[in-house]
Amino acid sequence: METQIVIGIVIVLYLAMMILIGVIFSKGNDDAGDFYLGGRKLGPLVAAMSAEASDMSSWLLLGIPGLAYLSGMADATWTIIGLAIGTYLNWLFVAAKLRKTTEKLGAITIPEYFSARFKDKNKTITLISAIIIVIFFIPYVASGFAACGKLFNTLFGIDYAFAMIVSAIIIALYCSLGGFKAVCMTDLVQSIAMTLSLIIVIFFGINQAGGLGAVIDNAKSLPGYFSISNVYDPVAKAATPYSALTACSMLAWGLGYFGMPHILVRFMAIEDEKKISLSRRVASVWVVIAMFIALAIGVIGLAMSANGKIPVLEGSGNAERVIIHITNLMSTFGIFPAIIGGIILSGILAATMSTADSQLLASASAISSDLIQAFGKKKLDDETQVKVAKITVVLISIIAIIIARDPDSSVFQIVSFAWAGFGAAFGPVVLLSLFWKRSTLQGALSGMIAGGAFVFIWKYGIAKLGGGFAIYELLPAFLIALVVNVIVSLCTKAPDIDI
Repeated sequence: METQIVIGIVIVLYLAMMILIGVIFSKGNDDAGDFYLGGRKLGPLVAAMSAEASDMSSWLLLGIPGLAYLSGMADATWTIIGLAIGTYLNWLFVAAKLRKTTEKLGAITIPEYFSARFKDKNKTITLISAIIIVIFFIPYVASGFAACGKLFNTLFGIDYAFAMIVSAIIIALYCSLGGFKAVCMTDLVQSIAMTLSLIIVIFFGINQAGGLGAVIDNAKSLPGYFSISNVYDPVAKAATPYSALTACSMLAWGLGYFGMPHILVRFMAIEDEKKISLSRRVASVWVVIAMFIALAIGVIGLAMSANGKIPVLEGSGNAERVIIHITNLMSTFGIFPAIIGGIILSGILAATMSTADSQLLASASAISSDLIQAFGKKKLDDETQVKVAKITVVLISIIAIIIARDPDSSVFQIVSFAWAGFGAAFGPVVLLSLFWKRSTLQGALSGMIAGGAFVFIWKYGIAKLGGGFAIYELLPAFLIALVVNVIVSLCTKAPDIDI
């Protein structure tokens, strides 16, 4: 009981620090540009760590370990490789060009950029892209709230719904107070907490599992578990072949980066585009290390279950709590380990909050800056626009809370669907708008709608056929969106010379 109180105090102090950052930065949001982009004054280190902390949501500390715990190396490894490649290429090709172009066009949100790039006088592309952002970000935010609820429910026995709602209130509070600057500074703090959490857990877990040799022996004893060409079936206790097509579909996670509004907006906010190469190196190295450590935690957690140190976790919803169970065990070793445990659990909160706050801000900008002003034909002054954005943060949080009310929902599955939606709807449009002069408004609109719609069609229709069709929906939806965009662009009038 004493150790749980210590953990509770550490977490409360951490949450108080997040709110304090929001209060500190609430003074610098006099206009919409400050609230959404921090005045384009993001330094290279903050830009790199903020982008990756907002990317590495609760699925880094919950989703990837849970996936590895249940089915072994294959799914998690191919996903990690795809994400690592996607991270690097996004920073290499998109960051500087998007930063330069959006400043030249005066765009402070992704929908605004699309509208300005294609000179859409009717703001149709602004409307469609804002609707897509709201559709896919709300469940994404819900997955973060669900992760917070799972954490406090598993650790303290607190009612899941109550814990989830309180966490949502805190995230919405500091996000609405401080805007983009607060989000980025908390992301920097949270990335540090996430890193410490991963390192501590992996060493403690290996020790409790009986050493590195015991972890490897346990993984090798399970058919297909320690392979990237087979996947372990925990129900049948057998190996299932992992096809090249499935591996390619998991690698396709990397395609999602080109369409992630909460990551792209970091590129738009960088202070000096000449320092982007430094940001790229920091971001890429951190992502690779963090994701492979997260995978290792799943493997180590399974060995700890086999050794009787933590419970055997069945089902994806329970397997995603493996790092929480490891931390809970650590806290039983005394006051100091309990403090460390509190830091680790704060890291899990960090992973969740750093993404949820960014998504809330992007959703708020889509509604207040894009939907209301573009579709509603109503120009808001800066003060009113910021107020509407803050109200929107609260409303979106309420909807996300309703979606996250099921404690058995899988964080990884929710995130994977939202990731596919953004990657397919926005990714091809972003790439073609930056690198292909012949891309037209009609092509961009057609590709955006086709990509977003096909994510639903593939996941809930075509994938049900099984076999070669049972692949991650991002890959086919992205390719179809790209093809549709190119074909329609070529079949419509070429853009004016000034575009």
